[in-house]
Amino acid sequence: MGAFRIDTGARTDTGRVRAHNEDSYCARGDIGLWAVADGMGGHESGDWASATTIAALEAVPAAAFDTLIESVSDAIYGANAKIFAESQKRGSQMGTTVVALAMLGDRFGIFWAGDSRAYLLREGQLVQLTVDHTQVQMMLDRGLIKPEEAAVHPMRHVLARAIGVDGGMEIDAFVDEVVPGDIFLLCSDGLTGVVDDHEIEDVMRGGGSSRIADQLVSMTLDRGAPDNVTVCVVGVTADELALGGEASR
Repeated sequence: MGAFRIDTGARTDTGRVRAHNEDSYCARGDIGLWAVADGMGGHESGDWASATTIAALEAVPAAAFDTLIESVSDAIYGANAKIFAESQKRGSQMGTTVVALAMLGDRFGIFWAGDSRAYLLREGQLVQLTVDHTQVQMMLDRGLIKPEEAAVHPMRHVLARAIGVDGGMEIDAFVDEVVPGDIFLLCSDGLTGVVDDHEIEDVMRGGGSSRIADQLVSMTLDRGAPDNVTVCVVGVTADELALGGEASR
């Protein structure tokens, strides 16, 4: 398969209501790793939890795909242990969501815990790659409520899983193949709480990772942005100029 050219756009904003930004992100096109984390537990605790998780991912070294996937998983579990130990020490719960994309050559991996999401636009169609780890999603999966009820349920932001909340926490992950033209979106729920999937799809169809990131954050701010908002957009195109099948990042 031919080499790829990777185009990244990432933006974060405190929003219109919150006093502090508890979101963090990394965009490491040099090794093929991107992530968004949304902290919980109050300003100091939420900031620290999300920053600790992103710092662990920032420390992941460049490697072949299989090793990269293993290192990303180890970094997230390591962050979970560190945050959980600190919360026990402080006597107060803290945690963070995380969603991460690792991509090298023609393969990608998605990792997540919580309700920060990963989407993929492929051939003009938007697909949500992650399933929210929330109490409401669990009720929806069990058929206890309908989708239209889930969208407005008062507990829709109550997490069933997050980094740092449980020493035995497990992340969800999967691996798949990249197709030229793919556009990935990682985001905190500050975006999806006010911009629906159809609108996200329309924006992403216009292409240009930086333009997409700018427009999605602008739409959120225009609608009052009651939460911090963070987006990381990764576009993939065939690199006709690359030689030897080596990815350009």
